[in-house]
Amino acid sequence: MNFLNNTIAIGLVMLSSQLTVAQKTTEYSKVWVADNGDGTYKNPVLHADYSDPDAIRVGDDYYMTASSFNCIPGLPILHSKDLVNWELVNYALQKQPPFDVFDKPQHGNGVWAPCIRYHNKEYYIYYPDPDYGIYMIKTKDPKGLWSDPILVKSGVGLIDPAPLWDDDGKAYLGFAFAGSRAGAKSLLAVCTMNPEGTIANDDAVMVLDGHFDEATVEGPKFYKRNGYYYIFAPAGGVPTGWQTVMRSKNVFGPYEKRKVMDQGKSPINGPHQGAWVQTQKGEDWFFHFQDKGAYGRIVHLQPMKWINDWPVIGIDNDNDGIGEPVLNYKKPNVGKTYPIMTPPDSDEFNSTKLGLQWQWHANYQIYWGMPTPNGHYTLFCRPMPEKAANLFDVPNILTQKFPANEFTATAKMTFHSRFDGESVNFVVLGLDYSMLKVKQEKGALFISQVNCKNADKKGTETESKTVKLGSNTFYLQVKVKDGGICSFFYSLDGQKFESLGTDFKSREGKWIGAKIGIAALREGKINDAGSVDIDWFRFSK
Repeated sequence: MNFLNNTIAIGLVMLSSQLTVAQKTTEYSKVWVADNGDGTYKNPVLHADYSDPDAIRVGDDYYMTASSFNCIPGLPILHSKDLVNWELVNYALQKQPPFDVFDKPQHGNGVWAPCIRYHNKEYYIYYPDPDYGIYMIKTKDPKGLWSDPILVKSGVGLIDPAPLWDDDGKAYLGFAFAGSRAGAKSLLAVCTMNPEGTIANDDAVMVLDGHFDEATVEGPKFYKRNGYYYIFAPAGGVPTGWQTVMRSKNVFGPYEKRKVMDQGKSPINGPHQGAWVQTQKGEDWFFHFQDKGAYGRIVHLQPMKWINDWPVIGIDNDNDGIGEPVLNYKKPNVGKTYPIMTPPDSDEFNSTKLGLQWQWHANYQIYWGMPTPNGHYTLFCRPMPEKAANLFDVPNILTQKFPANEFTATAKMTFHSRFDGESVNFVVLGLDYSMLKVKQEKGALFISQVNCKNADKKGTETESKTVKLGSNTFYLQVKVKDGGICSFFYSLDGQKFESLGTDFKSREGKWIGAKIGIAALREGKINDAGSVDIDWFRFSK
């Protein structure tokens, strides 16, 4: 009997292990997968707002980061083995300085286009805050803790840093200018740094004035190859531009330049701003974003080749040295085949740590919400900030990015309202927003659709008719169709959903895509608050 019991126990352990492995290999998005499963991939490889992407290879691992603006935690760290399948593994910036500033929403401010590099067995990220200057953080483990930010070069309007450690150990920093702060734009400059990369010196040289034939130029990325210094720089504006590359035998120039990728006859507008990566097998690839309005700046992967020491990005159908984006292509050769991976979107809230797909609109405060060991995440009803015109001024909104062109998002929650005037809000948030609001009035719960146009300009909310709810456990849902058209529904049993309100066309936020999320709010301040337990949040087609 003991032998039999042991055999059964061992069998169950093996089965459990197999199931765990199977679950791990199949836990990917139900709404967007770039890997076609046949040795090819489709663009975008990330149909989500990972704007201004930069990437590197270290050994057999690829790491990517992106701008995060006022969304916190910031500086996402994505990991891949094959450049197509990406998982979100960390954030480099858990809290954004200056803390007294970013404890409140700062839409469009904060972390602009970053640059990730590997040097002396450490990972570095240089990122700009256009109101303060250029910061640097580093780590030996990109999936672990990163250092506190160091202000490497102070100055209002300094953006888009790109470090380069030369073969002789000397260090340089390329950067650009934000016209909204600096009063000058479309300029690229290079200065020296100390070898540690902690101090950028005041010896900048202007290496490009883009006013003459680049319209707008920014976002430099610094490389060295075959004795040439290269600066890859997006030009022509975010939604309409192209990729320019400059080269010189001298780090300070003069530089010659070429256009190496534009939209051409493809449907991919404004292909530029990204990263050159070379695989273990010597293939060259380039990441760039596409501005897709409410969906944000989504990430594409393009083949790249060198001709006479000039890069050509995408497919050059006209043989003029200017490539155009591909929609489907053979996957990069990295020597092996790896399983499908995607950043997380759905969340069962079964962990005692908040999932990496979630961000706030300001530095997190513990009384906004906490994970629990009970299979749900709890948000507490917080008072609206003083002088808040609408939800645009609220920091405690638990949000994530749109994960695909079309999707359905459904959340199951239980609302433990304790006072009249408390509400839970299921929102699609951008410069305009729309939400389902469940609010307690006279001891009962009522649901309505609330819309707000031009929220960033203090727009006022309008509300649909209210419907009384017969339970404090309910399901809220939004269906997003092509073009970001949102339809809202609610249910008491998770089976039969009722439509509520009118269709809403989502809009981008300030330099970011629209976000979807939940906020728990209340009217007035007292020494207690109701709460909402989010059981799960699921995305489906």
